[in-house]
Amino acid sequence: MKIVVLDGYTENPGDLSWEAMEQFGEVVVYDRTSYVESPLIAERLKGAEVAVINKTPISKETMDKCPDLKAVAVLATGYNVVDCAAAKERGIVVLNVPTYGTEIVGQYAIGLLLEICAHYGAHDRAVKEGRWENNIDWCFWDYPMIELYGKTAGIIGFGRIGQTTGRILKAIGLKVLVNDKFQSESGKAIADAYVERDELFAKSDVIFLHCPLFPDTEKMINKENIAKMKDGVILINNSRGQLVNEQDLADALNSGKVYAAGLDVVSTEPIKGDNPLLTAKNCIITPHISWAAQAARQRIMDITVDNIKAYVEGNPVNVVNK
Repeated sequence: MKIVVLDGYTENPGDLSWEAMEQFGEVVVYDRTSYVESPLIAERLKGAEVAVINKTPISKETMDKCPDLKAVAVLATGYNVVDCAAAKERGIVVLNVPTYGTEIVGQYAIGLLLEICAHYGAHDRAVKEGRWENNIDWCFWDYPMIELYGKTAGIIGFGRIGQTTGRILKAIGLKVLVNDKFQSESGKAIADAYVERDELFAKSDVIFLHCPLFPDTEKMINKENIAKMKDGVILINNSRGQLVNEQDLADALNSGKVYAAGLDVVSTEPIKGDNPLLTAKNCIITPHISWAAQAARQRIMDITVDNIKAYVEGNPVNVVNK
């Protein structure tokens, strides 16, 4: 069996190993292939039974050119880069990694919020530039210092990651309101209340997005919904960039309606130079790295190997196109 990894670099820049996949057959690893539809994708998949991808698209056209392809293993939870309907028609199973970064993604969301509240990096740079040494007073700060205790956080999407974020918020003294289509006992044990989205918008001092991208969540952070929010609200998004209308958020940041945003995702990645958030006030943007701790990437590798093993044994798991 031939396994081809089409874009392995972000999963394994050199600190992990692909060796465990070799038990199933020949493994060919490409650091990068193409993040847009390209003939190179099908060319590199020639003779492959299993494609391993992260963000390389696998389209109907690619599948038509790859008659040997029988499985696509995605090194991620999201699988929108694969035409799952076309795969199902052709008997190609699409496998994902449903849970690998719960703790680190929740931790990262809190980190974005804490940076907004204290601007650690900016103050560190100020000290090293000599401003503290030469300051007339014994301390200084360049930004408002925000205490979170007693404030209200709203979390949209209260699955595993949302609940991780919620537990941390509760531990530092925030009230937690959540919005999710499904209420769970584990969620009820953390949240102060499940509420409708409009109520969450109206009552939250900080809003976290931890929900999937669905038609009803796409661009839900828009001028109409921002108008429902408190003046000076803080927005944290390390879920999906497409949840946000970026021009509307930039306008709200520049007007002060939204005090600050901490973002690890944008609608088009890598970010484009004309993205309005690049020049918006009080907007922190990091390059989609919430998931990238080595421990989390090792879990992705281990689960992907398990996914391929189960496929080889004829009992595939984590199939998203049943």
